[in-house]
Amino acid sequence: MADLELLTLNIQQMNIESTNDNIPTTPAITYSECYAQPFLLFNESNLDTMAKIPDNFLDLTVTSPPYDGLRTYNGYSFPFEDIAKELYRVTKQGGVLVWVVGDATVKGTETGTSFKQALYLKECGFNLFDTMIYAKTPRGAVGNNKTYWQTFEYMFIFSKGNPKTINLICDRKNKESRDGDNGTKRLENGELLKVKRGGYSEYGRRTNIWEYGIGKGQSTKDDFAFKHPAIFPEQLANDHILSWSNEGDIVYDPFAGSGTTGKMAILNKRKCIMSEISAEYCEIIKKRLEPIINERTLF
Repeated sequence: MADLELLTLNIQQMNIESTNDNIPTTPAITYSECYAQPFLLFNESNLDTMAKIPDNFLDLTVTSPPYDGLRTYNGYSFPFEDIAKELYRVTKQGGVLVWVVGDATVKGTETGTSFKQALYLKECGFNLFDTMIYAKTPRGAVGNNKTYWQTFEYMFIFSKGNPKTINLICDRKNKESRDGDNGTKRLENGELLKVKRGGYSEYGRRTNIWEYGIGKGQSTKDDFAFKHPAIFPEQLANDHILSWSNEGDIVYDPFAGSGTTGKMAILNKRKCIMSEISAEYCEIIKKRLEPIINERTLF
């Protein structure tokens, strides 16, 4: 197995010249490069990474960007509008962007950042396919005593055109299962028409509100990952990867953080590209992924 360091690309060593304005530079990221390695990790801004990604390249992006200054990210800032435009460019027709975001409350009013970002992504050309809720299992007292306990974030599901892949997870238990049978339907003239009624199985598709436990032992069992201030549950990333992509697809996380999206992409036999501007967090990512790379036979 190749040394993990060889699987991590540091763009600063590639002497790439950029002309800005979102024009892809050379050398560009290629399909052969993606499929030759378990993952590509870039220690740089996501705009620098996306400048090397060709148009219509990514099948799926799953990410949770920093918002409203709720966490410090070593002083880094992120130009949202530029990032949104680039994400649209590099997403395939039929590809999906999962944008997990919430709102801070400042002086008694919510910022509305989540909705502002969602509307701007629509302006960029994305279709807002679904607005889902990431519900966090309550754990201890949080927030102030003047509002209801806020325990959720939005999961905006954007697509470039109609999604090419929809694998709905069916793990919601129905009250009962039923085989198809014969029934009747009353017509407008009062007559009864014999019809064949479909049945339903023991389990049905989920609602668009997904609940996950958070914190150590729940978001992940990789304790060292919590050196990052804002990780999201592995199962959340896993479920979106299963829902909106297929084996062999290319998954991107422009705010890789502790590498949750990358880890679950690899475990589900997808190829993954990650951008993380912090060298410290890149080390966390490599530490999380190294056991997987060493233990699994990758496709």
